[in-house]
Amino acid sequence: MWKVWLLFDPRRVLVAMATFLFSLAVLIHFILLSTDRFNWLEGPRATRPKASIESVMPKVAVLPVQVRIG
Repeated sequence: MWKVWLLFDPRRVLVAMATFLFSLAVLIHFILLSTDRFNWLEGPRATRPKASIESVMPKVAVLPVQVRIG
């Protein structure tokens, strides 16, 4: 194992490993903060009611039409 450290500089390896692990930890925390279940800062968001046809399409008033024959 000691021959491996002759190939690589231990300070560079430790700094690179610490930088990688810190960035991985930050990435994981931001992913968790973006979810509804694991957001410990804002808490769960209010659930939206499911969309219905009335909320998607507005109601249109139907007016009676007089038909003249002939």
